[in-house]
Amino acid sequence: MSLNKCMIIGNLGRDPEMRYTPSGQAVTQFTVAVNRRWKGQNDDWQEETEWFRVVVWAERAERVAERLRKGNKVYVEGRIQTRQWEDQTGQKRYTTELVANQVTSLERREREEGAFPSPDEARAPGPNAPASSSAPSGQQRPDPAGGDDYDDLPF
Repeated sequence: MSLNKCMIIGNLGRDPEMRYTPSGQAVTQFTVAVNRRWKGQNDDWQEETEWFRVVVWAERAERVAERLRKGNKVYVEGRIQTRQWEDQTGQKRYTTELVANQVTSLERREREEGAFPSPDEARAPGPNAPASSSAPSGQQRPDPAGGDDYDDLPF
Protein backbone atom coordinates (compact mmCIF):
# COMPACT_ATOMS: atom_id res chain seq x y z
CA MET A 1 0.00 0.00 0.00
CA SER A 2 1.23 3.52 -0.84
CA LEU A 3 0.13 7.07 -0.13
CA ASN A 4 1.29 10.33 -1.67
CA LYS A 5 -0.77 13.15 -0.15
CA CYS A 6 0.29 16.66 0.81
CA MET A 7 -1.75 19.36 2.56
CA ILE A 8 -0.46 22.89 3.10
CA ILE A 9 -1.80 26.24 4.29
CA GLY A 10 0.16 29.32 3.35
CA ASN A 11 0.28 32.51 1.31
CA LEU A 12 0.75 32.88 -2.43
CA GLY A 13 4.23 34.18 -3.17
CA ARG A 14 3.25 35.50 -6.61
CA ASP A 15 0.22 35.80 -8.85
CA PRO A 16 -0.76 32.51 -10.50
CA GLU A 17 0.50 32.06 -14.07
CA MET A 18 -1.79 30.18 -16.45
CA ARG A 19 -0.90 28.76 -19.84
CA TYR A 20 -2.26 26.09 -22.15
CA THR A 21 -0.59 22.88 -23.28
CA PRO A 22 -0.38 22.19 -27.04
CA SER A 23 -3.46 19.97 -26.63
CA GLY A 24 -5.40 22.91 -25.14
CA GLN A 25 -5.44 21.88 -21.48
CA ALA A 26 -5.08 24.72 -18.93
CA VAL A 27 -2.23 24.56 -16.40
CA THR A 28 -1.62 27.12 -13.67
CA GLN A 29 1.50 27.46 -11.53
CA PHE A 30 2.14 29.50 -8.39
CA THR A 31 4.21 29.34 -5.22
CA VAL A 32 3.01 29.09 -1.62
CA ALA A 33 5.05 30.16 1.42
CA VAL A 34 4.45 28.07 4.54
CA ASN A 35 5.88 29.47 7.78
CA ARG A 36 6.95 27.52 10.84
CA ARG A 37 7.77 29.03 14.25
CA TRP A 38 9.35 27.38 17.24
CA LYS A 39 11.21 28.31 20.41
CA GLY A 40 14.96 27.82 20.18
CA GLN A 41 17.37 26.64 22.86
CA ASN A 42 17.69 30.16 24.29
CA ASP A 43 13.88 30.63 24.48
CA ASP A 44 14.00 32.93 21.46
CA TRP A 45 11.55 32.45 18.64
CA GLN A 46 12.88 30.95 15.43
CA GLU A 47 11.08 31.08 12.12
CA GLU A 48 11.59 29.44 8.75
CA THR A 49 9.68 29.59 5.49
CA GLU A 50 9.28 26.62 3.19
CA TRP A 51 8.32 27.39 -0.43
CA PHE A 52 6.11 25.02 -2.44
CA ARG A 53 5.71 25.08 -6.21
CA VAL A 54 2.06 24.29 -6.97
CA VAL A 55 0.62 23.08 -10.29
CA VAL A 56 -3.12 22.97 -11.02
CA TRP A 57 -4.71 21.45 -14.14
CA ALA A 58 -7.90 21.77 -16.23
CA GLU A 59 -10.96 23.79 -15.12
CA ARG A 60 -9.61 24.24 -11.61
CA ALA A 61 -6.48 25.84 -13.12
CA GLU A 62 -8.62 28.43 -14.87
CA ARG A 63 -10.57 29.27 -11.69
CA VAL A 64 -7.39 29.55 -9.60
CA ALA A 65 -5.71 31.87 -12.13
CA GLU A 66 -8.81 34.03 -12.26
CA ARG A 67 -9.48 34.34 -8.52
CA LEU A 68 -6.25 34.11 -6.53
CA ARG A 69 -3.61 36.81 -6.15
CA LYS A 70 -0.22 37.24 -4.50
CA GLY A 71 -0.54 37.24 -0.71
CA ASN A 72 -3.85 35.31 -0.56
CA LYS A 73 -4.00 32.64 2.15
CA VAL A 74 -4.88 29.23 0.66
CA TYR A 75 -5.34 25.60 1.57
CA VAL A 76 -3.84 23.29 -1.06
CA GLU A 77 -4.17 19.53 -1.19
CA GLY A 78 -2.62 17.16 -3.69
CA ARG A 79 0.36 14.92 -4.36
CA ILE A 80 4.11 15.54 -4.54
CA GLN A 81 5.75 14.97 -7.93
CA THR A 82 9.35 15.34 -9.08
CA ARG A 83 10.02 16.04 -12.76
CA GLN A 84 13.30 15.71 -14.61
CA TRP A 85 14.44 17.33 -17.87
CA GLU A 86 17.60 18.36 -19.66
CA ASP A 87 18.42 22.03 -20.10
CA GLN A 88 20.01 23.54 -23.24
CA THR A 89 23.48 22.47 -22.14
CA GLY A 90 22.39 18.86 -21.65
CA GLN A 91 22.54 19.06 -17.85
CA LYS A 92 19.80 17.19 -15.97
CA ARG A 93 17.48 19.43 -13.98
CA TYR A 94 14.89 18.46 -11.37
CA THR A 95 11.92 20.17 -9.76
CA THR A 96 9.57 18.97 -7.05
CA GLU A 97 6.04 20.34 -7.03
CA LEU A 98 2.68 19.82 -5.40
CA VAL A 99 0.15 18.76 -8.05
CA ALA A 100 -3.08 20.13 -6.56
CA ASN A 101 -6.46 18.45 -6.74
CA GLN A 102 -7.97 21.02 -4.35
CA VAL A 103 -7.24 24.72 -3.84
CA THR A 104 -9.39 26.67 -1.38
CA SER A 105 -9.09 30.37 -0.59
CA LEU A 106 -8.96 31.08 3.14
CA GLU A 107 -9.33 34.83 2.76
CA ARG A 108 -11.66 36.48 5.29
CA ARG A 109 -11.71 39.90 3.65
CA GLU A 110 -14.89 41.47 2.47
CA ARG A 111 -15.88 39.92 -0.83
CA GLU A 112 -14.31 41.64 -3.83
CA GLU A 113 -15.10 41.17 -7.48
CA GLY A 114 -13.67 37.83 -8.58
CA ALA A 115 -13.07 36.58 -5.01
CA PHE A 116 -14.26 33.18 -3.86
CA PRO A 117 -17.70 33.41 -2.24
CA SER A 118 -18.14 31.94 1.22
CA PRO A 119 -20.09 28.64 1.36
CA ASP A 120 -23.19 30.52 2.60
CA GLU A 121 -22.95 33.10 -0.20
CA ALA A 122 -22.54 30.34 -2.78
CA ARG A 123 -25.80 28.71 -1.72
CA ALA A 124 -27.85 31.83 -0.85
CA PRO A 125 -29.86 33.72 -3.46
CA GLY A 126 -28.40 37.03 -4.58
CA PRO A 127 -29.87 40.41 -3.59
CA ASN A 128 -31.75 40.64 -6.91
CA ALA A 129 -33.10 37.09 -6.78
CA PRO A 130 -36.88 36.62 -6.77
CA ALA A 131 -38.49 35.92 -3.40
CA SER A 132 -39.74 32.53 -4.51
CA SER A 133 -37.68 29.97 -6.35
CA SER A 134 -38.91 27.54 -8.94
CA ALA A 135 -36.46 24.93 -7.61
CA PRO A 136 -38.09 22.43 -5.26
CA SER A 137 -37.26 22.97 -1.59
CA GLY A 138 -34.37 20.81 -0.49
CA GLN A 139 -32.70 21.03 -3.89
CA GLN A 140 -29.32 22.70 -3.59
CA ARG A 141 -28.34 25.55 -5.87
CA PRO A 142 -25.32 24.94 -8.11
CA ASP A 143 -22.01 26.35 -6.94
CA PRO A 144 -21.46 29.63 -8.85
CA ALA A 145 -17.69 29.11 -8.68
CA GLY A 146 -18.14 26.04 -10.87
CA GLY A 147 -16.60 23.55 -8.47
CA ASP A 148 -17.09 21.57 -5.33
CA ASP A 149 -14.21 23.03 -3.30
CA TYR A 150 -16.58 24.11 -0.49
CA ASP A 151 -17.64 20.57 0.30
CA ASP A 152 -14.03 19.48 0.66
CA LEU A 153 -12.93 21.86 3.44
CA PRO A 154 -10.49 20.09 5.75
CA PHE A 155 -12.10 21.50 8.92
